[in-house]
Amino acid sequence: MIAIIKYNAGNITSVQNALNRLQEESIVTDDPSIILKADKVIFPGVGEASSAMRYLKERDLDKTILKITQPMLGICLGLQLMCNKTEEGDTECLGIFDTAVKLFPPIHKVPHMGWNNLNTTDDGIMNGIQSRDDFYFVHSYYAELCEDTIGICDYIQPFSAVMQKDNYFATQFHPEKSADTGTIILKNFINL
Repeated sequence: MIAIIKYNAGNITSVQNALNRLQEESIVTDDPSIILKADKVIFPGVGEASSAMRYLKERDLDKTILKITQPMLGICLGLQLMCNKTEEGDTECLGIFDTAVKLFPPIHKVPHMGWNNLNTTDDGIMNGIQSRDDFYFVHSYYAELCEDTIGICDYIQPFSAVMQKDNYFATQFHPEKSADTGTIILKNFINL
C-alpha cells in the first residue's frame, strides 16, 4: 500500500491515477498512523508553501514525515518542502535536504513550464533514464544544488531536479505527467 499524503495541495488525483494505471494500491490520507505503516509514501503537491506547511504542522504531519523509514517520494512542492527553507512566503520547511528554495530570477519566462531534460546519475529512482529524456516541469521556485542533488536541470540556471537522502527521494518535475519517462521513475520508486 502506498500512502499519498493529503495536505491541501493539488495534483493528488493525478498521482493516484498514475498509480492506478500501474495497478498499485494507494490511499490519500493525513492520518499519521496510516502514513507510518504504509509500504511507501508519496508527498505530492502543487500549491503555496506557507499554507502547505501550516496544514502539515496543524496535523503533526511535519513530525510524521521526519519519522518515515520506508521509501518516500516528494514531487514538485513536496521536494521544496523537504528542503530547509523557501523564499515563497519566507517559510521554514522540513529540513530533510540541506538546501534553500529560491524564486527564479525573471530573466526568462517564469514559471518554468513544459518539457525539459536533465543530467542525472543512472541509479536508484533514475535507473534507465538517459540525459536526452524529457520530464514535465511547472514551478516558479527551485531548490539550489547541494550534496543531495542526484539530477540537475538547467533553466535560467542549474537547479536540483532530483534529490535523494537516505530513504527520501524527490523530483521537481511531475513524474505522473511525464509520459513514459515519468512511468519509469514511478516504477523504480515502487520497486525500491
